[in-house]
Amino acid sequence: MEVSNFLKKHYKHFNAASLIDAAEGYKTHLNNGGKMMITLAGAMSTAELGIILAEMIRQDKVHAISCTGANLEEDIFNLVAHDFYERVPHYRELSAADEEELLSRHMNRVTDTCIPEEEAMRRIEHTVLKFWEKADQEGKSYFPHEFFYQILLSGELEQYYQIDPKNSWMLEAAKKNLPIICPGWEDSTLGNIYAGHVISGDIKNVHTMRTGIQYMMFLADWYTQNAKEESTVGFFQIGGGIAGDFPICVVPMLHQDLQRTGVPLWGYFAQISDSTTSYGSYSGAVPNEKITWGKLGKDTPKYMIESDATIVAPLIFAIVLDM
Repeated sequence: MEVSNFLKKHYKHFNAASLIDAAEGYKTHLNNGGKMMITLAGAMSTAELGIILAEMIRQDKVHAISCTGANLEEDIFNLVAHDFYERVPHYRELSAADEEELLSRHMNRVTDTCIPEEEAMRRIEHTVLKFWEKADQEGKSYFPHEFFYQILLSGELEQYYQIDPKNSWMLEAAKKNLPIICPGWEDSTLGNIYAGHVISGDIKNVHTMRTGIQYMMFLADWYTQNAKEESTVGFFQIGGGIAGDFPICVVPMLHQDLQRTGVPLWGYFAQISDSTTSYGSYSGAVPNEKITWGKLGKDTPKYMIESDATIVAPLIFAIVLDM
């Protein structure tokens, strides 16, 4: 518990204290029998959050994940092409000509890290296309994460692994068949690739890939089954955007649109954000605003850490894991 002890000794005030409070609240929620959804915005997979998130999944500290299409695929890109990635620590100094040079080498930059197109994106495309086409020919349809689960569990990619597979959160999620919600999957590299294969006719039925509306229906069923008055579901939001906005709305939908009673509100809420509330940013909205939308209650434990998620999330997870 060296990390946890250090944090508890030195993190006493301001955002540091909020970090400790959120982590302890997370542990309390689980100890009371609750479950936890984590939402991943930004480029958390490329930031290699999988190193600790995979351990959270292994130890049953996470019960569902909502993420962008980018985070879904980029964990697997890293799994099969890590040795070809290039770090650009001086990215703030790059000129337009420097960026064009990266483009010419098919190196797609995400802040200080370049993802290699051929070794990552095209390598995955060659494999995933076979699974898409097979489902299409059989008249079956699956969610984006389900296709990835099929591929990972098939072992087809093992020959390409370039990191310790225990550091892939998607691989750990596949092993547990962890519920994943991926709203707006179309806004991803593989979403674009899928659209291209539908346009070219390689995939005949666009609905071979299940949609965001079906994800919400899936989430409504999952939440109804798992959220109980005595053991609620918590919401741990990393960043903002659709990864968090989409799933948190399942509760008011169940109450207001389906007129269901006895459905508990989210039982814990924490968010790591660097958005500024005064700009009208939903991602920067303080948790109390969510009370007005029927997502949280006045007694729901609420935490807001205004900081860099790549720094904060691993520290919170370290406390939850008693590291």
